[in-house]
Amino acid sequence: MHLMWELAHSQLIHSQLKSIMENKFTHLDKAGNPSMVDVGEKKISKRTARARSIVVVDESILQQLTNEEIHTKKGPVFQTAILAGVMGAKKTSDLIPLCHPLGLDNCQIKIHINEQQEIVIDCTARLTAKTGVEMEALTGATVAALTIYDMCKAFSHHIIIKETKLMEKTGGKRDFKRAE
Repeated sequence: MHLMWELAHSQLIHSQLKSIMENKFTHLDKAGNPSMVDVGEKKISKRTARARSIVVVDESILQQLTNEEIHTKKGPVFQTAILAGVMGAKKTSDLIPLCHPLGLDNCQIKIHINEQQEIVIDCTARLTAKTGVEMEALTGATVAALTIYDMCKAFSHHIIIKETKLMEKTGGKRDFKRAE
């Protein structure tokens, strides 16, 4: 009975792997090994992506907010996070193994406090190339969020990087837009 279960389980795994391969994970070769996507034959197009990270901070941190900025001994938090986010977006291929190194045309980080008193970070990356910039936008927003955590942890460790998600992208095979 145990041998039959192992055989059935093995066949299920093989079937699932075949299904995955048919759906074409772009970073796997035919044997299922990691592989960089060959973009050599793709057409150059204008590509844009916007990602969002949301950081929830303790009231003691929000009390430091003046003139739309939080100031700490390390300096202005949002301004530093903006710089770190842009730097992170530019280094995406150094952090994510199969990302192509890209020369961004532009990268903008905007930070504001929403109605729920959360810090909202939007990173928009743009370029004209054969591959998209979703990972750069996601990395930029994430690094900005991590920088806010780092600069505010002296006030409180009650900081949550609640989410990071792609909000929209244009260019390439298909566009995407998430409801706000």
